[in-house]
Amino acid sequence: MTLRSIFLATAAVAVAAPALADVNIYTTRQPELIQPVMDAFTAQTGIAVNLAFVESGIVERLKAEGRRSPADLVMTVDIASLQQIVEADVVQPVENDVVTAAIPAELRSPDNLWFGLTTRARIVYASRDRVADGEVTTYEDLASDSWAGRICTRSGTHPYNLALLAAVIAHDGAEAAQAWAAGVHDNLARRPEGNDRAQVKAIWAGECDISLGNTYYMGQMLADPEQAEWANSVRIIFPTFEDGGTHVNISGVAMTKSAPNKDEAMQLLEFLVSPEAQGIYAELNNEYPILEWAPLSDLVASWGSFDADTTDLTEIAGHRAQALQIMEIVNFDG
Repeated sequence: MTLRSIFLATAAVAVAAPALADVNIYTTRQPELIQPVMDAFTAQTGIAVNLAFVESGIVERLKAEGRRSPADLVMTVDIASLQQIVEADVVQPVENDVVTAAIPAELRSPDNLWFGLTTRARIVYASRDRVADGEVTTYEDLASDSWAGRICTRSGTHPYNLALLAAVIAHDGAEAAQAWAAGVHDNLARRPEGNDRAQVKAIWAGECDISLGNTYYMGQMLADPEQAEWANSVRIIFPTFEDGGTHVNISGVAMTKSAPNKDEAMQLLEFLVSPEAQGIYAELNNEYPILEWAPLSDLVASWGSFDADTTDLTEIAGHRAQALQIMEIVNFDG
């Protein structure tokens, strides 16, 4: 049976089945980013979805609630965050042919404890006026003297930058990664502050020439009348590791051990990897779908293609603690 036929068969069952309960989700993602996907699921199945935004302390909350937790699923960004939830022993494996057939092996845990739903690349935003074509090629190059006083970035201890540094460790080793972090720190035009969009604003203002950021922020800026001017002052560049591809991270989901509405939650998992849900993610959030044959939004497609790095995400998550230690040793935010 093909993947498409599995989806069609599943959709038919989902529509015919009565809605027995709601699905409850703890999410570290802003609910408005995923609400359209949940609304589409409810429209198709009649099953309501309740989103609880947990900005911090999601692991502690799940551990405190234990088997009494009302949460069926937990959704978050960043592989390290997903891995922390797994290591807290608050989630259960999911055995589902639809889900595993849809998600490439490198974007889900080997024991099916977490699943990637979308990907985003950690890229360079570069000034259209002050950075020449081909001037940025690899992540390793960002530590070279040619970028002295020209780089802006958010905090080095933010999960996005820790994931990138963890990937540097995976590729080049801890010693080289520490030298890289120190080199990037020395090249900063200002002390790390603000979010990824604030760095693009700094490029627009002439404070620096390049910054690190996630791809989808370009879409968010272009949709904002004030920030569109910042976005139009830069272009997206996809650096690679010297021995690999462009660093990617994921948004993902896991099923809690408590999962009081497991059957309904399983239906939602299947929907989240369907072409319909993946298309909503791609169009509204400017993220890359995990389905290889799902279309990109026109905006995302306009940024060009790249070769995603194939380093195992679980390995990258395993280097997170060392990455944080390195950022503290080099006093990256100081």
